[in-house]
Amino acid sequence: MTAKGVKGSSVSILIGGEAGQGLSRSGILLGKALMRGGLHVFGSIDYPSVIRGSHNFYTLTTSDEEVHSNGDSVDLILALNKETVLLHVDELSPGGGIVYDEGVEISSEELGRDDVQLLPFPLTGIVKEIEGPEVIRNTVALGAGLGLVGYDVEVMKSVISDAFAGRDAIIEMNHAAIEMGYGYAREHYADALSLELTSSGGSTDRIIVTGNEAVALGAIAAGCRFYAAYPMTPASAVLHYLISTEEETGMTAVQTESEISALNMVVGASYAGVRAMTATSGGGFCLMTEALSLAAMTESPLVLMLGQRPGPSTGLATYTAQGDLLFAVHAAHGEFPRVVVAPGDVEECFHLTVEAFNLAERYQIQSS
Repeated sequence: MTAKGVKGSSVSILIGGEAGQGLSRSGILLGKALMRGGLHVFGSIDYPSVIRGSHNFYTLTTSDEEVHSNGDSVDLILALNKETVLLHVDELSPGGGIVYDEGVEISSEELGRDDVQLLPFPLTGIVKEIEGPEVIRNTVALGAGLGLVGYDVEVMKSVISDAFAGRDAIIEMNHAAIEMGYGYAREHYADALSLELTSSGGSTDRIIVTGNEAVALGAIAAGCRFYAAYPMTPASAVLHYLISTEEETGMTAVQTESEISALNMVVGASYAGVRAMTATSGGGFCLMTEALSLAAMTESPLVLMLGQRPGPSTGLATYTAQGDLLFAVHAAHGEFPRVVVAPGDVEECFHLTVEAFNLAERYQIQSS
């Protein structure tokens, strides 16, 4: 396995467009393909609190060494619209490239740089040729990116087959999109960029997870048997994951009518003798404080994940922060002992969730 970027032994790729264009899914699938080839990956999605429209982007950094964060610059931009090019061109390393639809006109004055390469691709044309929906332009762009760095396209195809297992028509269409994007890149831009990613062979033993998913997996590993929560970003994904795995794990996961109900149900489940957990964000945690005090009074051990948002009140719902740590330490009326743990990375999200359950159980207290 090899990773060669513009600046060193890592390659950073940004995929950008509008909400609804499958950017997060594209980034995760690309990350899985690179990881399956033996590389290390780190990815993050940036999106505003809207369902469709507005600008979203996914940044993925990969290397043959462990990666713990994205950097300040990227080597390759896969742009599904013109806005992505104009917003992120200043983040592109000198010598980097921009993949965009050939139907989009970008002037040198708009670009404002002459040290990066514009790489027009028939993204829309390929989708029309395979008679696919417009959203599959993201798959064509992934194929283009893989072709530019010389990565094994068959690894990407195997990831797509796994992701859409049982949906043969979708698999076939995405395979065609990947192959045509890849083929166009190799034919027209094989030596355009000094980027290289190679695979050391297929492996399906590794997983790529978000922090929320790692917390959920930690809860499962710790023997949690009851989970209740009201959806509130950025903690909602814990609920989604645990509900989707209910039958497999034997856990009961409930979406309640409010955060107040969620924590009271968790207190009740704990009092009845099972390991129980909830998750929320700042505003929801405010509503839970009375029930948290009840848990202290009844000595009901539980785990509460606080996914922190920036800012007061509703805050920035789709971003994260660390401003509620003291709130977690001092929340609820009355004085009582508690444990607060603060994971520093995805791996710690798993291990510290397990430890939070064990500490809560051992001392009959609440862990956040």
